[in-house]
Amino acid sequence: QVQLVESGGGLVQAGGSLRLSCAASGRTFSSYAMGWFRQAPGKERDIVAAISKRGASTFYPDSVKGRFTISRDNAKNTVYLQMNSLKPEDTAVYYCRAAQEFREILLSPNLGSWGQGTQVTVSS
Repeated sequence: QVQLVESGGGLVQAGGSLRLSCAASGRTFSSYAMGWFRQAPGKERDIVAAISKRGASTFYPDSVKGRFTISRDNAKNTVYLQMNSLKPEDTAVYYCRAAQEFREILLSPNLGSWGQGTQVTVSS
């Protein structure tokens, strides 16, 4: 199973930007589809972005479309989430996730591996 470590969270003002990184262990990173999720206090964990194994396909919910961009560097075993035009409602713990298939990232929350999360706080 792949091990995931997120970084890059922090405090930012509304309208600002942050880039999250998720470093994966092992030599089979390119065999995993990857996703970013977030969970605010008292709310469910929701997907914010997903990317296929080679980066050809991506997915964003309407809430972040046009503001967030997911990318991956398979040579560095890392997936990124560039977040622009941040809003206070983007405040949450952001989690990285790996799964064998792209559809599993989107449809099967109980499959794959999760990181420990990184806090993102957007002040108004």
